[in-house]
Amino acid sequence: MRYSSFLPALAVFGLAACSAAFAQAPGYSNLGRTPSKEEIQAWNQSIGPQGKELPPGSGTAKQGEEIFASKCAACHGANGEGSQLAPRLVGGRGPLNTPTPSRTLANYWPFATTIWDYINRAMPPKQEGSLSGSDIYALTAFILYRNDIIPEGQVLDAASLPKVKMPNRDGFIPDRLEDIHSLRARGCNAGHCP
Repeated sequence: MRYSSFLPALAVFGLAACSAAFAQAPGYSNLGRTPSKEEIQAWNQSIGPQGKELPPGSGTAKQGEEIFASKCAACHGANGEGSQLAPRLVGGRGPLNTPTPSRTLANYWPFATTIWDYINRAMPPKQEGSLSGSDIYALTAFILYRNDIIPEGQVLDAASLPKVKMPNRDGFIPDRLEDIHSLRARGCNAGHCP
């Protein structure tokens, strides 16, 4: 027999096998639901570097110290030094252009608004969303103060937080590669630029 005579039989066998598998697949009716517009909007909130999306509220490092002691110190250590449960939040500055860069919050995070956003989305574990906007501003202020980025008495809110300049802010690639004028610095090779 020639190979071409097997193709129609093979195709029929393949369709039969797929049909049988599909017929045996469990039905998933009544599983889950489409989220409402309000649920999507509540979930789909991110805080950009300019902080346009920040909510009302305010806080200081002094207020944040109390919240940190009750909600964060068990994992991050009493002084933010980190533990086996969570990374350090204080210290660890150094260059990023080494084989082992220090990827701590003060050294590696380019925008202070990212701290607010991360706390809001992920902290404390298994209690995400339990902190008020003012609690998060206070915790952010405490962490920034402990890293010698802001003074203890500075009030953080939606207007002041985006203005905080992180220590290594200029050590990152700009938002737009066009802002790098040197073609060599942009990584251009043989006339092809990223």
